[in-house]
Amino acid sequence: MRVLLVEDEEPLAGYIAVGLRKEGLAVDVAYDGRTALDKCDVTPYDVVVLDRDLPEVHGDTVCRQLAERGTARVLMLTASDAVEDRVGGLALGADDYLGKPFAFSELVARVRALGRRNTPARPPVLRAADVVLDPSRRTAERAGRTLQLTPKEFGVLEQLLAAGGDVVSAETLLEKVWDEYADPFTNAVRITVGTLRRKLGDPPFIETVVGAGYRIAG
Repeated sequence: MRVLLVEDEEPLAGYIAVGLRKEGLAVDVAYDGRTALDKCDVTPYDVVVLDRDLPEVHGDTVCRQLAERGTARVLMLTASDAVEDRVGGLALGADDYLGKPFAFSELVARVRALGRRNTPARPPVLRAADVVLDPSRRTAERAGRTLQLTPKEFGVLEQLLAAGGDVVSAETLLEKVWDEYADPFTNAVRITVGTLRRKLGDPPFIETVVGAGYRIAG
């Protein structure tokens, strides 16, 4: 899942970004509203976590413009959690609203819930053959054996399972699992798929479709 975090308090932004990345999300960061809109012009984000009080372009304006585009779900953050503020934020087009301070686990849960709205309905636990992956609990196993996966390996496996056997291109994996700092010419996807295959073991679970990408074998 690709997330844009828009927060002008850099220490807080860093804390949130690191935490979301540990959860296997690809996270870009903007520190003002203008930069946020510029990033959304070039990247199809699944979720935008948007602070309301922003420099350059106010968060309300950013939210309104993103709602008009209809390309990303918006989770609005604000220091005020009064009912009228929540109602106002939702009226601007926000899909969800979270007051500061907040529990990080709740933020993660809300981001994941919003991300699911942008994709076809899928079960909360992903399964194929003897592989089971639970995105909420961050667990994966094969034939009852727990898989110790890195965040990138987990993200790649999640994308492949969610595709339900369809081919997923390396470009899509790079977009959904990595972030804006990933080199488009990198071999990171190939390397990550290779280590993931080794951890999954036999029989082979991930198939390479030459010139197209990867899919679940079978």
